[in-house]
Amino acid sequence: MSTNKYDVIVIGGGPAGMMTAGRAGQLGAKVLLIEKNDRLGKKLSITGGRRCNITNAEFDNQIFLDNFPQSKQFLFSPFSKFNVESTFNFFEGRGLPIMVEDRKRAFPKSEKASDVCLLLKKYVEESGNVTIKLNTALTSIIVTDKKITGVKTSNGNFNLNKLIIATGGHAAPETGSTGEVLSMLKQIGHSIKEPDPNLVPLKTSAKWVHSLSGTTIDDMALNFLQNNKIKIKTRGRLLLTHFGISGPLVINNARNVKDLLKTGKVKASLDLFPDLNLGELDKKFVQLFNENKNKQVKTILKELLQKKLAETILQIPEIKFGEIKAHSITKEQRKLLITFLKSLHFPITGTMGFKWAIVADGGVLPTEIDFKNMTSRIYPNLYMIGDTLNINRPSGGFSLQLCWTTGWIAGEHSALQT
Repeated sequence: MSTNKYDVIVIGGGPAGMMTAGRAGQLGAKVLLIEKNDRLGKKLSITGGRRCNITNAEFDNQIFLDNFPQSKQFLFSPFSKFNVESTFNFFEGRGLPIMVEDRKRAFPKSEKASDVCLLLKKYVEESGNVTIKLNTALTSIIVTDKKITGVKTSNGNFNLNKLIIATGGHAAPETGSTGEVLSMLKQIGHSIKEPDPNLVPLKTSAKWVHSLSGTTIDDMALNFLQNNKIKIKTRGRLLLTHFGISGPLVINNARNVKDLLKTGKVKASLDLFPDLNLGELDKKFVQLFNENKNKQVKTILKELLQKKLAETILQIPEIKFGEIKAHSITKEQRKLLITFLKSLHFPITGTMGFKWAIVADGGVLPTEIDFKNMTSRIYPNLYMIGDTLNINRPSGGFSLQLCWTTGWIAGEHSALQT
C-alpha cells in the first residue's frame, strides 16, 4: 500500500462531497477528494434545468422536515446544526445571491447551476488542505481489524483516518451515478435498500398524449385510478411529453404510482375544469352553445383550452364532432363532451427509469447511521452523506439541502476528530 495517508478521504465530488471536503479542509484536515468524472459537480451542473434548485426556503425546521415523513426522526439532529438558514448564509455570504420562486424553491439569482459549482469548487480549494483527484474511481474499501484503513482506486491506493462516502444513488447514470459504491458498502456489512427511480416522469402508451408533447396545462386535477377507484388525487400544473407526463406534480407522486403499479394496472384521469362539477360545466356549455350557435364546437373549445389540446380531444372517436355547429349538437353529445373534459383517461405503463430520475431511492438504511455526526454504526471512522442514504423526499430543493446539511456535519466532525 502507498504511504499516501490522509486525515479524511471523500469519495464523490458532487454537492455533498464538495461541501464536506471544503468544511474538513477549512478546519485544518488533510483531505483527498476523489471523483470518477473529469470534473467536480457534473450532475450538480445540470440540476434544476441547469438553474440549480439550491434549497427550499422553509426556515422552520419542523415544517421543512415534514417533507421527509419516513426519515424526519433521524434528521432533527443534523438540521439543528446546519439548516436552510445556514444554506442561505453559506452561499450568500460567499457572494451568490439567492432568489425564491413558487413552492419556496430557491435558486441562485444568476439562474446558473455552473455558478453554484464554481463557488463550491473555490470552497474546496481555498484552505489549501484538499487534494483533488479526478478521473479516479473507487475500486474497493480496505477493512483491517474491523476498521476502515484505506481505499483502492483506479489511480492508486491511499491510507486514511476517516472515509466519507458521497457518491449518491442511481439517478442520472450518465453523470457517473451508477451506484456501484453501494455494493461495496454492502460487502463490508451495511444493509442496502436496492435503488429504484423515485422522483421520475411517468410513461403512457396513449398516442394522443404523446402527440401533445410540450403542452403544459397550468391548472388541472390529475387522479390515478386502480380498478376504477381513485387512489391518488392531485392538482396543479402538468407537462405532456413524447413519452407521457411530467412536471413537479407528476414527479412528486411517481413513487406512490410506482407502488400502485406493483399491484395492478393504473389509469390516469385528467379533469380540465377542476373548479366545476359536471352539472356546473354542463350549464357553462349550454350557455356557450346558445351564445355561439353558428360556431363549430372546435372553435368554441379552442377559446377555453389551448388550440392543440382542444383539437386532440376532439379526435377521440367517441367525441369526434368538432366540425358540427353548436346549434346542431344533441344533449347526449354535449353530455359526452363534458364527461370527457372532466375525466380524460389514459393508462400509466411505468416510470422513465434511472436515466430520467431526479432522485432514485435506495441506499444505506438510516438506522445504520448516527445522524449526530453522520458516522456508520458499524465503522466509527466511516461517514455516509447525501444520496448515499435511503431517504425519500420530494422535488423542490429538498435533495440538495440534504446534501448541504449532511456534508457540513460530516466534514466538521471528521476534521475535529482526526
